Amino acid sequence: QVQLVESGGGLVQAGGSLRLSCAASGRTSAYAMGWFRQAPGKEREFVAGISWSGVSTQYADSVKGRFTISSDNAKNTVYLQMRSLKPEDTAVYYCAAGRALTRWADPKEYDPWGQGTQVTVSS
Repeated sequence: QVQLVESGGGLVQAGGSLRLSCAASGRTSAYAMGWFRQAPGKEREFVAGISWSGVSTQYADSVKGRFTISSDNAKNTVYLQMRSLKPEDTAVYYCAAGRALTRWADPKEYDPWGQGTQVTVSS
């Protein structure tokens, strides 16, 4: 069973940067990894995804050019580098693992999920 633990969230001013980490344990081969976020009162939304090989990546339009997803297989860790942060990026960020994805952005295709890490961007 794969277990995921996120870290790296916090409070940052608009325009600042944060790097989130998602450490995976268990049998992680063949899993793709995704980052999602959920703001209060909103649906959980896809942010970025990466194949475990790191060859394929996907981004939501709202973060393209500002966020970068990467993986370090030796450490079983996926990262989300976030730059030029905006107040609207404020949310709880979750990482999730998925196998045989047909739609990167569909949260129903991912299991398991991490516990989430809060990112707050002040204006």
